[in-house]
Amino acid sequence: MRHRKRGRKLSVPTAHRRAMLRNLVTNLLVYERIKTTDAKAKEARRFADKMITLGKAGTLAARRRALAFIQRKDIVHKLFQEIAPRFKDRKGGYTRIIKIGRRTYTSDAAPMSYLELTERGEQV
Repeated sequence: MRHRKRGRKLSVPTAHRRAMLRNLVTNLLVYERIKTTDAKAKEARRFADKMITLGKAGTLAARRRALAFIQRKDIVHKLFQEIAPRFKDRKGGYTRIIKIGRRTYTSDAAPMSYLELTERGEQV
């Protein structure tokens, strides 16, 4: 039974998984749309929504918590100054997953999807 076991293991060790999810969330905040596998997108969505909620709080403590996860000051600044104000009237659902089929250029044929912010700014 999987009681009280939240999240996916993604077939990687814990430190690698944490680093990978941090990088996915950072890239999502930079480009506002990333292409990844379904499982990684579903897992990264949890953390991206938490970071945007911290950005909406706007306090110093929230900024420090975001810096502990993202670790790039310029991206945290973008989160608090540009991204979070777009979602000020929204209570949740800051990201969406769009399924795009299976990966064809490798042998694993993993299901792929786009993870994007629901209210995107100018395209980078």
